[in-house]
Amino acid sequence: MTRTYATLDFNFLERLTQGFGPSGSEEGITEFITDEIRPYCDEIFSDTLGNLIAVKNGTGKKIMIAAHMDEIGIMITHIDEDGFLRFTTIGGVHVTELPHRRVRFKNDRLGTIGVEKLDKPSDLKLEKLYIDIGASARTGAKEWVEVGDTAVFAGEFEQSGKRFISKAMDDRIGCFVAIEALKRTKSTYHLAFVFTVQEEVGLRGAQTAAYALDPDLALAVDVTLTGDTPKAHRMEVKLGRGAAIKVYDRSMVTSPKIKRWMAEVAARENIPYQWEVLEAGGTDSGAIHLTKGGIPAGVISIPARYVHSPAEMVDGEDVAAAVDLLAALLEDGGPELLDNGNI
Repeated sequence: MTRTYATLDFNFLERLTQGFGPSGSEEGITEFITDEIRPYCDEIFSDTLGNLIAVKNGTGKKIMIAAHMDEIGIMITHIDEDGFLRFTTIGGVHVTELPHRRVRFKNDRLGTIGVEKLDKPSDLKLEKLYIDIGASARTGAKEWVEVGDTAVFAGEFEQSGKRFISKAMDDRIGCFVAIEALKRTKSTYHLAFVFTVQEEVGLRGAQTAAYALDPDLALAVDVTLTGDTPKAHRMEVKLGRGAAIKVYDRSMVTSPKIKRWMAEVAARENIPYQWEVLEAGGTDSGAIHLTKGGIPAGVISIPARYVHSPAEMVDGEDVAAAVDLLAALLEDGGPELLDNGNI
């Protein structure tokens, strides 16, 4: 089953990552994914919150696959008389890393984040930052931007050997993995691929979708941190070592039965994998597994460096392993283990 990263369509990934889709404004990504997956599913629709749901009809257990479409960004809160924009953050944005970054609005207007004069480095706070879009007055700025408009961080898609660098790998790479698995799977189960909204601001889309779909099992696909850069926080996950199977994060402790099943399938299919213990953050499965009376859930993670930056880096072989693992899990008889209880 395994294949190398070179057989995957990373040109599609480039278009996916470069799309505009901060939390709450995922419509463009929804349209882009819809056009790509329509031939491969039996039904496709969006729910009230904006989640995109693609269904492949089958028999037996219902499996929900979740990957979030949204990315971190900023929202304009004020435009001053000189045309400079004040803003707040959307999702887990690190304020200390913002000065001199570029942002892009939905209308493609670019801006640069500037910083007021600081008496000392510790004075760097969000209120000291502004966005310069090249306007000379408030009236000129308002021709391009209004209060409440959102922007994303500019970060071009680049390939460096087997590794790929871009903004919004979190979690367009998860969407990419889910799409590739959707295209190739021959699962006989009833599958609901959910491309969720507003994950970065509280796992909101996954919660509502899971409640409506009420699946027997859920698998989220998202990025995870690594511990393989100089003086990084100690963590076992490394780029190029395969897909990561989540054991723990701040939103969920994976059931031993689920993680054991995932690892057994990976070993059987010769898919490289590694264990993930993430000491901060969470994924859509964190919300899904608490929905209704509880939904058994697992997570396939794609190792990524520089998460929540405009230059997130993934390894192509890890991506291929994640695709292989997700497809293999969907075709395995493992979900029948749910019949035994004690998940």
